Amino acid sequence: MAKDPQTPLDEELARQEEEAEPQPREGELEDAIEGAEEAEQVAREAESSDNPEAEVLAARVEELEQSVAEAKDQALRAAAEAQNVRRRAEQEAEKARKFALEKFVRELLPVVDSLEKALEAMGEDATEAHREGVSMTLKMQHDVLGKFGVEVVEPHGEPFDPQYHEAMAMVPNPELEPNTVMEVMQKGYLLNGRLVRPAMVVVSQAAD
Repeated sequence: MAKDPQTPLDEELARQEEEAEPQPREGELEDAIEGAEEAEQVAREAESSDNPEAEVLAARVEELEQSVAEAKDQALRAAAEAQNVRRRAEQEAEKARKFALEKFVRELLPVVDSLEKALEAMGEDATEAHREGVSMTLKMQHDVLGKFGVEVVEPHGEPFDPQYHEAMAMVPNPELEPNTVMEVMQKGYLLNGRLVRPAMVVVSQAAD
């Protein structure tokens, strides 16, 4: 849209407005620029100048930051050590709980052995009631032991394992691989995986 042509009155009003606005005097702009440059130079000099108090404060801040870092490191180490102590205590408590009956089981095993030997030694003259009574008593013993984590080690026909077996004799046997358990003279027992008593066995060896 084109502007309306200005009348002489409009031109006169515009001229009066321009004359009414304050115009910078000669040299004022140059003075303002020079003053700003001087202020900037002073600020730079103030930043670069040595300030003993600021240096002391900076050193103190650095010292405190180092102390905080050391305190954090010590706290982390103490927390890790406390966690290790707690874990070891829990492991020891668990081990004590699992193997608290070891001595009792060890004392009870001869009773089990006697019942087994009595059952094997019964001849034909033994009554069925007598045989069944001993058998049931032996079974009850084994059930109770199993309830508390006791396992029987009866390795007949298995390879000899010195961790769980005790070789009482070695007999040449061409029908078996060497170091095979030929006979179990006395059963072994484990309590929660730990050996309470090794199995006493006879082991085969190569024939001459």
